[in-house]
Amino acid sequence: MRLRLPEERPAEPPTGYKIAHAVLSQDGTRAAFTGVSLGGALPYGVRADASCVYGLRHRPPQRHCDCGFHCVHDRAAAEALLCTAEHRAAVLLEVTVLGAYIRFERGFRYARQRVRTATVGPCACGTAAVALADAGWGRPGWRALAPACAGCLRGRYALSLAAFARLAGDGLRVVAGGGAAGRRPPGEAPADAEFGVPELVAEAALLQARLDWFQTQLARLGARGAGGAGQG
Repeated sequence: MRLRLPEERPAEPPTGYKIAHAVLSQDGTRAAFTGVSLGGALPYGVRADASCVYGLRHRPPQRHCDCGFHCVHDRAAAEALLCTAEHRAAVLLEVTVLGAYIRFERGFRYARQRVRTATVGPCACGTAAVALADAGWGRPGWRALAPACAGCLRGRYALSLAAFARLAGDGLRVVAGGGAAGRRPPGEAPADAEFGVPELVAEAALLQARLDWFQTQLARLGARGAGGAGQG
């Protein structure tokens, strides 16, 4: 006789944590996420239903298959995954586990989810991110985005955190977080402590970075024009 686990009927849907890459559609009208392992080729929105990545005709999650969304119970366990080199540019997601699920020791495998919050880590330079910029890779029809500070944008295609949240829709919150590369020395105040509306600050920083880049390009063009005129 094979023992079966008891069926759970929680009063509220469980909460889980996972990491994913932020992506933007080719036409720039949709923001989504793509996984870092199994099913990474299938971007998903804030509200999404899982499908079997092997093309089998069953509803995820099946006990004898790996299909379905995956997450862990503990936020710290998900943050630990961001330490690896290939996942440094990923974002941390807080999700609501919906539909049928299978509980494991460290997390869930489940049928449906809603992404509530996406926490964006620091820029590659270690400065707090104000935008999600072109990461230099992607999937067919989707451009991957990575955290970026105002000083590292350098004319790359970018979205402020608030703009990404608006495109993703469904009440998604996108916030700038810390992590190992973004922790401050003891006693040091955060860079945005004097601002009351961090979303507006991020928008302003992104616009300023773009303005600085355009001014640099205009100055170069002006210098070339002056040099050409002097040679005549």
